[in-house]
Amino acid sequence: MAAVNVQHVFDWLVDGAPGAPGPKQVVDRVSTALLSAGIPLGHTEAFVRTLHPHIAGRSFLWRPGQDVDVREQTYAYLNSPQFLGSPVSRVFSNGETLRRTVNAEACAEFPLLEEMRQEGFTDYVGCPLKFMTGAVHAITFATKDARGFNADQISAINHVVRPLSRVGETFALLRTATNLLNTYVGHNAGERIMSGKIQRGDTDIIRAAIWFSDLRGFTSLSSTLEPGQIIGVLNELFQCQVPAIEEAGGEVLKFIGDGLFGIFPMANRDPGERCTAALGAARKAFAALELVNARRATQGLEPINSGLALHVGDVAYGNIGGQGRLDFTCIGPAVNLAARLEGLTGKLGRNVVVSSEFAKHLTTPVEPLGEFELKGVPGKIAVLAPTL
Repeated sequence: MAAVNVQHVFDWLVDGAPGAPGPKQVVDRVSTALLSAGIPLGHTEAFVRTLHPHIAGRSFLWRPGQDVDVREQTYAYLNSPQFLGSPVSRVFSNGETLRRTVNAEACAEFPLLEEMRQEGFTDYVGCPLKFMTGAVHAITFATKDARGFNADQISAINHVVRPLSRVGETFALLRTATNLLNTYVGHNAGERIMSGKIQRGDTDIIRAAIWFSDLRGFTSLSSTLEPGQIIGVLNELFQCQVPAIEEAGGEVLKFIGDGLFGIFPMANRDPGERCTAALGAARKAFAALELVNARRATQGLEPINSGLALHVGDVAYGNIGGQGRLDFTCIGPAVNLAARLEGLTGKLGRNVVVSSEFAKHLTTPVEPLGEFELKGVPGKIAVLAPTL
């Protein structure tokens, strides 16, 4: 029997998988090429772990004639008894190729293979994807051929897996960098940085609805709670706000001590829609905070109180800082005004206040609260309260 020829896909991987925009396309092309080379492949699944606060990794499942199914795996799943007893977990831990005939004995050893046996799979191979960092990821192959994989087919699979590890590592590093940028500076800011906006002074003037919120009573909390407890309170508050902002199309730019600074960019968007979205996020955030406070009440804990100001204005969006240490942020008079407005919420006994510039884009009623002088802001500023 002639050796299986997979040199063309080997060379393509060595060249960096040109034309493949991501790992999904790489898994598809490699699997299709192995099948075309005469390997009776019925299943390929790559498992790549990543550095992300909530997502432990992703899997890419290929079946003949189907689109590659991409799934995000949580830390809870990767630490579950189900996964820890799986063939992939074994490959992760020892970094060695694992092969099993899919029969009753293998299913007893690895219960996750039972579903594959019921689907008619007969042979299963798990290969380590070893990155230069020393991390071990995995890719699995399975067939429904009654004879299983032969020696030449296994050799061909192993031949391809070697350069596949390098390509996989490249995409994994890119995704990790993107994940961390999105997590720490925000999605849009992360995209700008990845696209080359990294020079000090690289800024754009954009118009946006501005969100500035703060934890009320932070000073007194700091004197009565341990630092770890204060962080717990802030995390509960921010967990109410961050998802609401992001789901409404906004971006969280900064956590400033006990405050949160976010924007809803208006580029090519209707200002009324953006302001309505920001106010909707506020409603959702305070509704979530009510649930948190109801739970805290059952535990005998003090409620968490927050104030929020919404404004509209032009801001400078980009890099500031010194050589070797930059920050991607928004600055400008509009940001200062929003911060000063937020300081009125406690004095006025309102959870949310808005500027007249923000209010004019709303179709829902607002209540005038008066005009106020704000530090660093010229003239008196009209302050209004929306209906939550």
